[in-house]
Order: sequence, then structure tokens, then C-alpha cells
Amino acid sequence: MGEQIPEQDYAIRQAALAAGWSHRHRDVSGGWLRPTVFGAVDGLVTNASLIAGLGGGGVSPRVIILTGAAALVAGACSMATGEYVSVTNQNELVHAEVATERTMHARFPAAEQAELTDTFIGYGADAQTAARMAAAVSADPDTALRVHTREELGVDPFELPSPLFAGISSLVAFSAGALIPLLPYLAGLSVLGAALGVAAVALLTGGMVVGRLTGRPVVRSGLRQLVLGGVAVAVTFAVGSLIGGGHVT
Repeated sequence: MGEQIPEQDYAIRQAALAAGWSHRHRDVSGGWLRPTVFGAVDGLVTNASLIAGLGGGGVSPRVIILTGAAALVAGACSMATGEYVSVTNQNELVHAEVATERTMHARFPAAEQAELTDTFIGYGADAQTAARMAAAVSADPDTALRVHTREELGVDPFELPSPLFAGISSLVAFSAGALIPLLPYLAGLSVLGAALGVAAVALLTGGMVVGRLTGRPVVRSGLRQLVLGGVAVAVTFAVGSLIGGGHVT
């Protein structure tokens, strides 16, 4: 009877594979998607709003280009620095907590194993099965530490995000987003409407791409991003118009 269950499991797995059960999950840890999307949208909305405010205030195209370029560089550096520092600090906090957990495992292994038993019972295992599972996991210190930190901290200490990658992703994404509303001015088309039109298309398209990646309704995701960005642009344009007299370039 001891070998019958694995054989049954193997047969079930083979049948499921034959029926097309095999699948792969996408990375949902936020390692690249969050800083990339956040950076691109931030750069796009920030510079589109800035250009709208300057255009509403009636400044010259040269000032718009100069200010937009400065905002691109400053914002990209700020985003990269902030993302790098925040991810580094988060990782350091995790490492500190993991070190505490490792110390507890070394000093009170029986208590930690009992805690793991309670965790498995909470997932629905009976007491004997939970005790065997906890003993098997606790036999390997690295595995035990990994399971405990996942349960108690909600993170995997061996798969933490890279601060450098997060910073570079944010820098590149912000720069790309901030460049979009500047393109018409750089091309010699010094018309505010053209810049805002390009920004609107980018917001809609970007939102639809994110919707596709996350499995959400594509059109709804695009419109949501367009509306939110449009509100920021409209408010900044109104402020620029009130302060600068409403001369649109």
C-alpha cells in the first residue's frame, strides 16, 4: 500500500498532462513589472502635465523643450535613486528578520518545528501528518528557514528583487515615458495639442498593454489610465492658464 499512492499520483499526473493540464505561471512578484509600469506612467503623466501647464501659460516652445528635458533627466534620476534605495532598504529589512529567524532556529529548534506543525494543521493537515511534514522540512535548515520566512514574512529570502535592476528599469521607463510628449516639439511641431494627443495615445496604449499582461479587460485598462492621466493634465493646464493668461502655444 505504501507505493500505491505515488503510482496513483503518477497516473493522475500523466492523464492530466495528456489533457493539456501543464501550465506555467507568470512572474507576479513585481520584480520588473511594477518599476517599469510605474516609471513609464509617471514619466509620461509628469511631463505631459508639465508641458500642458507651460503651454497653458503661454511660454515659448524653447522654454517648453528646455523645461521638459530638464524634468526628464531630473525625474529619471530621482525615480532610479528612489527605487534603488527603497528596494535595498526592503531587502535589508528582510535580511535582518531572516537573521533573527535563523537564530531562533539554532536556539529553539523544537519550538520552531512545533510552530511549523501548527502551520500545517492550519492548512488542513491532521496532527500526525503535520508533524511528519514539519519534521521533514526541519531536517534541512535552509528549507526550514525558507518555509518559515515565507509563512511569517510573506517573502522568499532566496528570491529577493534586485535593487540595481529595479533602479535601471525605473530610469529607462521614466525617460521613455517623459520623452513621448516632448517628441512633437523636438520634431519642430510646436503645437500643444499635438503633444497632448501623442501623450493620450501613449496612455491609452500603455494601459491596454498592462491590461493584457495582467489579464484584465484591455479597453477598460486603457481608458482607466487615459482618464487618470487626463485629469492630471487638465488640472495642470488650468493652473498654467490662470497664472500665465491662457495663451496656448
